[in-house]
Amino acid sequence: MTNHAAQLLKLSDTDLIIANPAEDIRGRTARDVNGEKIGKIEDLLIDNETNEVRMLRVEHGGVLGFGATPSFVPVEAISRITDEDVHLRRAGAEVAQAPRYEPELTDESEFYGQVYGYYGYPPYTTSGMASTLPYPMVATRGMGMY
Repeated sequence: MTNHAAQLLKLSDTDLIIANPAEDIRGRTARDVNGEKIGKIEDLLIDNETNEVRMLRVEHGGVLGFGATPSFVPVEAISRITDEDVHLRRAGAEVAQAPRYEPELTDESEFYGQVYGYYGYPPYTTSGMASTLPYPMVATRGMGMY
């Protein structure tokens, strides 16, 4: 297996969109393995080389959007997606206890490796992962579908 030096970027920080807008899950409710509400999908993290969605940024806790805590979840943890919800293969407590990103203290690529390890998935930089991803690719604005 070979690794590449890709970075993960927040989709909202790029000029990219989900190729099929109906598959954009931002704003949907994240639910755990038992169907319990965890929080909202606030953003998607994409691989800057392949433009594939690799992680979800789930905001949970807080009141009216203030004080919410972000957790990062690899897309491999998605079990199914409905029009309103994204169901995960993990318990809400497991998502809440995932490693926290602290920019001043943690190297970004090291952090994402820790998240993948925490959830028990191989890192996104492992070649051959694209064929097993349960989530769509992204496209540059105005290009439409891939």
